[in-house]
Amino acid sequence: MNGVTHLRAGLCGIGLDAYWEQFPALKQQLESYLKRLAARLGRPGVDVIRLGLIDTPQRAREAGHECRRADIDVLFLYVTTYALSNTVLPIVQRAGVPVIVLNLQPSAAIDYAAFNQLPDRRSMTGYWLAYCNACPVPEIANVLKRAGIALHQVTGYLEDEPTWREIDEWLAAAQVRKVMAENRLGLLGHYYSGMLDVTTDITQVSITFGSHIEMLEVDELSAIRSQLSDSEIDRRVIAFHKEFDIRSDCSHDELRRAARTSLALDAYVERHQLNSLAYYYKGSGVLENEDTMSSIILGASLLTARHIPVVGEYEVKNAIAMKVMDALGAGGSFTEHYAIDFADDIVLMGHDGPGHIAIAEGKTKVRPLEVYHGKVGRGLSVEMSVKHGPVTLLSVIEDKQHGFALLAAEGASEPGPILEIGNTNSRYRFPIGARTFVERWNEYGPAHHCAVGMGHVASVLEKLARLLRIPSRQIC
Repeated sequence: MNGVTHLRAGLCGIGLDAYWEQFPALKQQLESYLKRLAARLGRPGVDVIRLGLIDTPQRAREAGHECRRADIDVLFLYVTTYALSNTVLPIVQRAGVPVIVLNLQPSAAIDYAAFNQLPDRRSMTGYWLAYCNACPVPEIANVLKRAGIALHQVTGYLEDEPTWREIDEWLAAAQVRKVMAENRLGLLGHYYSGMLDVTTDITQVSITFGSHIEMLEVDELSAIRSQLSDSEIDRRVIAFHKEFDIRSDCSHDELRRAARTSLALDAYVERHQLNSLAYYYKGSGVLENEDTMSSIILGASLLTARHIPVVGEYEVKNAIAMKVMDALGAGGSFTEHYAIDFADDIVLMGHDGPGHIAIAEGKTKVRPLEVYHGKVGRGLSVEMSVKHGPVTLLSVIEDKQHGFALLAAEGASEPGPILEIGNTNSRYRFPIGARTFVERWNEYGPAHHCAVGMGHVASVLEKLARLLRIPSRQIC
C-alpha cells in the first residue's frame, strides 16, 4: 500500500525518415544516443517504456497507442535531429500525459576542425544533423502551445551533469505527481472551530492532485482501540522506548494509553488503505473518544515516519504538503511560526501534536503535558527539532484561478536554544532575513501551517507545479 510507486516513463526519439537514405549512418548513430539516454533514465522506481525513434506521422500514431497501452505517467521526447511537428503532435495527444522535450546534443560542441576535414559535403551534413537538436524545438513549442499542451523542456547535451540534474528533477516531480494521484487521504473528525484559513474545498484537492478523500469516524477508531490485548499494548510500549527518548516523568499508564491508540491507528490506516491523514476532534462529552484523541500523538508520529503523514487541526492542505515532501524523500513535518529571534535573525517554528521523527535532530523526546493548549485533554507529546542543515518550507495555498498553488522557501535549520515545551520546535535562518521572510511569506496568504523538509527542493517543487498546471512561488 505505502511502498514504492513505480513511475512509468515513456521515452521516444524523434527524427525525419527522409534523412536515412540520404545519410546512411545517421539513423544508427541517433539510435545509439537514444539507447544511452534510456539506460541513464532507468533507475529503481522508474520503468522506462522505450518507444524507439519516431520518424513519420504513422509511427507517431502507433507510438501514441503504445503509450496508452503501457499506461505511462510522463513522456520524454528526445529531439535527436530535425523532425517535423506532425510526428510530435499525434504521440503527445494520444499519450495524454505531461511531455518533457529533451533538446540534447551529443556533446557540448561540434568539433569544428574535424568537421571541416570531412571528405565531402554529404558527410558534413550528416555530421551536422546529429547536432541539429535545437532546430525543431520552436516548431514543436508552437504546435504544443496552439494545441493547449504545456511545454516543458531541458536543453543541454548527453553527458552534461547540470542537464542530468534537471532531468532528475523532472523525474522526481513526475514521481510525486503519481504518488499524489494515488494518495488516499483520510479525514478524521472536523475542523478546529474558527480557523477560516484551514478550511479547504476537498473536491478541488481531488481535481488538482488526483487524491482520493476518505471521510472517517472517530467512533470507529475508539472501537478498534477497545479491542486490543494487554500483550499487544506491552509490545508497543517496548517499541516506544526504542523509537523515542522517553523522559523519566512519563507515567507507565500514559505510555500504555498512547500505545493502545497507536496500535488502533495502525489498524485503522490498514483497514482504510490510507496514505495520509488529517484529524481533529474535541472528544468532549464522550469519554472513549476523548481518551482516544488525547493519546494520538505518539502513534501519529510513528505513522508519519513510516511515510503516512498525519497532521492535526484537520489541516487538509498541509496533509497534501507533507505528502509531497515525503514523496520527495525530504520528510515533511507539521509546523507554524512560533516567534522571531530578532537578536539572532532566526524564525522559531514548530507545532504541537505529531512530528516527523525520521527527520529529527537526535532522538525525539516524549514529555507529559498537563494540558494541551487550546485543545481538550492531556497526555504525552513529542519534542524534536528538524535535523540541522538545509531545509525547504512548503505551503499549499489557495488560488482563485487555479484552485491551489505551491509556496516554497529555502533556508537552514540551525542549532541553538529552543522552547522545551513538549512540542516540535526548530530555529530557521533564511537568506533574506527573518523580517523579510515573514512578510514575503505572509503576502501570499497561506494558511498558518506549512510543511518543513530536509534539503533544498524548491526547484523540484516548481516542476511539480508545472506538471500539475498550478502556479508556484519561491520567496527565497
